[in-house]
Amino acid sequence: MIYLASNSPRRAELLRQIAVQFTVVNAPIEEKLQVGETPDSYALRLAREKASAGFACSNKDRPVLGADTIVVIAENILEKPRNKAHAREMLKLLSGCTHQVLTAIALVDANGLKTKLVKTEVGFKVLSEQEIADYWMTGEPLDKAGGYAIQGVAGKFITHISGSYSAVVGLPLHETDQLIKEFYRN
Repeated sequence: MIYLASNSPRRAELLRQIAVQFTVVNAPIEEKLQVGETPDSYALRLAREKASAGFACSNKDRPVLGADTIVVIAENILEKPRNKAHAREMLKLLSGCTHQVLTAIALVDANGLKTKLVKTEVGFKVLSEQEIADYWMTGEPLDKAGGYAIQGVAGKFITHISGSYSAVVGLPLHETDQLIKEFYRN
């Protein structure tokens, strides 16, 4: 049994998929890139901060899992789009290219913290202006890193993937299971 420091229905669904019992705790943090921060360190820091904020809000009777997913193309971090124009800009960057999805996970309790970072390569087909406009109308891009949801309509844009599909959705199942097992072994 753990706490999940996330309101993401996708992360909750993925944890249930691997039979992890959890309770959601609210852990709001400011998600802002710091000067000189690399994509790897940014994702890891956000996962740590979410887990730590969740632990501070919890009963402190079990570990807290925090996670963060970012999309990176040519060293540019694509977070959640601010509006339609921003989503269009992101999707145009991804169109016809391969990008990385970084998902960091952190598990914390009173005795310590463990983290893992999972990198997945995702290829997009070339998108037309009409496909981008139609995709915006689905509502999916609104709260998704990189402006797309691989598990939704945008799945039809994916030409190839190398790595963890579930990490692109928001939580790497194998690595999360291993991290929880490691945590309880120690």
